[in-house]
Amino acid sequence: MTGPKVCVSLDGTTVKAMADEAARANLAGADMVEVRFDRLYLKKPEPVEVEDEEGEIKRVMAPEEEWPVREESEVDVDEAISALKESIPLPVVFTVRPSEEGGYFPGDEKTRIAILEKAIASGVSRIDLELSIDEKQRSALLSQAEEGNVSVISSIHNTTTTPSAEELVKMVEENANEGQIFKFCGTVNDHQDALQIIEASYELRNSKLAFSLMALGNGGDWTRLHAPVLGQDLVYATLRSEYKLSNKGLVNVRDLKNAWTLLEY
Repeated sequence: MTGPKVCVSLDGTTVKAMADEAARANLAGADMVEVRFDRLYLKKPEPVEVEDEEGEIKRVMAPEEEWPVREESEVDVDEAISALKESIPLPVVFTVRPSEEGGYFPGDEKTRIAILEKAIASGVSRIDLELSIDEKQRSALLSQAEEGNVSVISSIHNTTTTPSAEELVKMVEENANEGQIFKFCGTVNDHQDALQIIEASYELRNSKLAFSLMALGNGGDWTRLHAPVLGQDLVYATLRSEYKLSNKGLVNVRDLKNAWTLLEY
């Protein structure tokens, strides 16, 4: 069985950090990496020392939602795209996630579209284009991507809920033709939500539609772990390895590969 491609989403907030992560992802067996360009606008703070219940001092990092954000002008877009292209050895999925879909880009939509255009012109392997983009602007981006031989990931990021299995199947069937892969990432509030994604993937497993369905939260990693038998075409993984990572719906790339081997996928 030909397994799905594995994409490691880079967590760095500088070009150098992303390049270092990409090198590690390459060694870990990733097929590609996702450059979350919007993360370059985050300022990673220093961890703070806190005392736990046993009196031990630990260094704790604040949640990313509380990190300060750079001014739009603080990131040289052309220089960053060029440096990333030169320093990353793997195919790149280029993403500039807006805040409405869980991203960190601080600028307006016109500026974000311009960055996506520059990324396509630079020759990235894949570009992530949210279905929420204005129809006329999205159509222009799709045409540019086609002319530049850049594959498209059409995405929806629902940061509050998870649709039913029937709704997810309908999303894939209606939107898969918008790009080479349709991606949905939701938020699971309980295991019933997680089962909706499993059920939808199972129903679509023998279709010719290319899709990647997942969620954040406990159980959101189930479709990642069982992607080879659920017909998933692309699985997003991480280099993070903190305790109870699975509670966030994430999976470490090495753990993912080991799980597939153990399960004989």
